[in-house]
Amino acid sequence: MQPWRRTDAPRLGRGFGPLWAASAVSNVGDGIALAAGPLLVASLTDDPALIAGAAFAQQLPWLLFSLISGAYVDRLDRRRLVVAVNLVRAAVLTVLAAAVATGAGSVLLVYLAFFVLGTAETLADNASLTLLSTVVPRAALPSANARLMGTQILANQLVGPPLGAWLFVAAAALPFGANAATFLVAAGLVALLPRSAGRATEPVERRRLRVEIAEGVRWLWHHRVLRMLAVSLCLMNLTLLGAFSILVLYARDRLGLPRSGTGCCSPAARSAGWPGSVVAGPLERRFGASLLLRVGLVIETCTHLVFALTRTPWVAAGTYLLFGLHAIVWGVVTLSIRQRVVPARLLGRVNSVYYLFSIGGAALGALSGGLVARSFGITAPFWAAFGLMAGLTVVAWRLFTRSALEAEQQQVELERAG
Repeated sequence: MQPWRRTDAPRLGRGFGPLWAASAVSNVGDGIALAAGPLLVASLTDDPALIAGAAFAQQLPWLLFSLISGAYVDRLDRRRLVVAVNLVRAAVLTVLAAAVATGAGSVLLVYLAFFVLGTAETLADNASLTLLSTVVPRAALPSANARLMGTQILANQLVGPPLGAWLFVAAAALPFGANAATFLVAAGLVALLPRSAGRATEPVERRRLRVEIAEGVRWLWHHRVLRMLAVSLCLMNLTLLGAFSILVLYARDRLGLPRSGTGCCSPAARSAGWPGSVVAGPLERRFGASLLLRVGLVIETCTHLVFALTRTPWVAAGTYLLFGLHAIVWGVVTLSIRQRVVPARLLGRVNSVYYLFSIGGAALGALSGGLVARSFGITAPFWAAFGLMAGLTVVAWRLFTRSALEAEQQQVELERAG
């Protein structure tokens, strides 16, 4: 069956349940830490740079170790790797909670804990995505990814942060202890998966680490549709963060919103993502991946154009909500394509390149957006984003077709057979 043609709703398989439950539990914990982490650092220092640096400490490992982690995901049993990493994260958070409870917490300790947690995340997130492709049938991957993303939005962004703030007010150590408990539960749930789920279905030849990393990068480079998806992700994150990094100022100075209104922008877009996770699977089955990829490029491009032109809050709000829905659908479609096409023995390394492009693009965008706005005006980042996205749409349009996706799949199958 061709994965790019319309199909009926497929079954997810018995292995999906434990993996889904583990994702839900651990994302609640991540959401708790998302709110409690900055509160903890703010209780230890008044320096804004040190407070912001805590988030950077957790993101830095993605830039440093993403490719290395991808190689280890392909080397090791992925089921055991996720279990082990979750146990390590639980141990780190337990130590942090104990230090906070006894008054031994410090900014340096928080930085160190967040760096270790970020490093563990580069392994766990990649291994979990790779593990999903072994427990769910290929035709069911869009539905499975959509459910996982929907759960992530609810748990990580809507449920976890308020709970984390409330727990921190009750006792500063409590949210970190709760987060540790969620990782212990997640480790137990992943351990319920059959042992065969974590092993690559193709033989893996063990070589030097840099050789294995280079193999994954070369494989991606020689597959033009997947390569264009990676480039698209990088540019989309660069333009998104470049434009929306000054969203609070844009809402105040361009749209005339009060301070109370500017803080509602990001939660509104995150809320719109949940309906996107509900409709992503049916949309992919009804219209196919290629059409959704093309529509996504148009939505992304037009979003920046609307923000560059409008002064009306309701127009901006509606556009932002549509963008939030599109972002989840795009994520489900592109992730499912990777899981379907990339050979299992290379999936961790190819995923790691996507992670590097994603984080790198976001970091460059966040760094450049404020500089562009300061030099050329509050709408300049949106005009720049519109121009880059329009160019990307023109270049990628001819590659994001059903025939191109099918040709990519056939090329991979021929390579595997040869």
